[in-house]
Amino acid sequence: MTFTDEGGQTAGDRVSTVWPGVSVVMPVLNEERHLEAAIRRVLDQDYPGELEVVLAVGPSSDRTHEIAQALAAADPRIRVVDNPAARTPAALNLGIAAARHEIIARVDGHGELTDGYIRRAVELLDETGAANVGGLMDAQGSTPFEEAVAVAYTTRLGLGGSAFHLAASPAAEAETVFLGVFRKEALVAVGGFDESMHRAQDWELNYRLRTSGHKIWFSPELRVTYRPRSTLRALVKQMYETGRWRRELVRRHPETATVRYLAPPLTLVGVLVGSIGGVIGVACNSRPLRAGFLAPGGYLALIISGSLITTRPMSAAARLRLPLVLTATHLAWGAGFLLGS
Repeated sequence: MTFTDEGGQTAGDRVSTVWPGVSVVMPVLNEERHLEAAIRRVLDQDYPGELEVVLAVGPSSDRTHEIAQALAAADPRIRVVDNPAARTPAALNLGIAAARHEIIARVDGHGELTDGYIRRAVELLDETGAANVGGLMDAQGSTPFEEAVAVAYTTRLGLGGSAFHLAASPAAEAETVFLGVFRKEALVAVGGFDESMHRAQDWELNYRLRTSGHKIWFSPELRVTYRPRSTLRALVKQMYETGRWRRELVRRHPETATVRYLAPPLTLVGVLVGSIGGVIGVACNSRPLRAGFLAPGGYLALIISGSLITTRPMSAAARLRLPLVLTATHLAWGAGFLLGS
């Protein structure tokens, strides 16, 4: 691939840029609120090569399908394919199968690409030889609760253990990245996304790419604005499912079990056992058992102090909600890991 602008000079000769076509694949389900903005950010990329958007739309309970069809009717670069399974990996595979171009960019229906994202991602594929490149998950909320969830995503006390959650992370090879821009031939060679993995399918795919000899590359130059869950119920459901499918990933690939992924279930066990022991200790007047309250008490102190000292800018209303958000994130994730089947 040649990335010299049209009219540029290579060895004294004028050349035209040869930019590969890019197919942006978007799994979409119940995205009435964010879909139009997400697509607009793709089409506003000013990418110099051919660009298409493939929307794999599941059976939504809101106006998502109508919005997708209207957008496709208004712009020939947008196409809609049905995803009757309503699962993300199935949607991604349907979109990849329908894609016309050699580069596949995954974008979610509630994510917004920053300027120049696709162009720089294609350059990085060429510069690094990677099969997949990705960048920062820049969580941004518009309400105090969403703002608190966004902070939880980007702090080490929350979910900020992966490079793609932290703005200070340097460009480097990575185990996985957020979303990703792929070489289609590499995706096809490893069999695409595993449709039995309803969540954690990105990590699992990148694992197979890496074990097949491909490189995964993270760059903080690539940034996607992510819109977090807007209610406590939605957050708990998301984290429970995330923990549940992380357990499935560990079951299939035991070598992927790390302290970071085992911390939420261990925290939940410690809080429950300590609380039960403390209650029994009070009932039996047993000082050693009452000491069990130190576990939930210590955890609560950690959450509150961490919420107070985190340096990410946020409103006072969001900071008040952060302890609840962190607790819900940890315990729901841990419950999913322990109880999910």
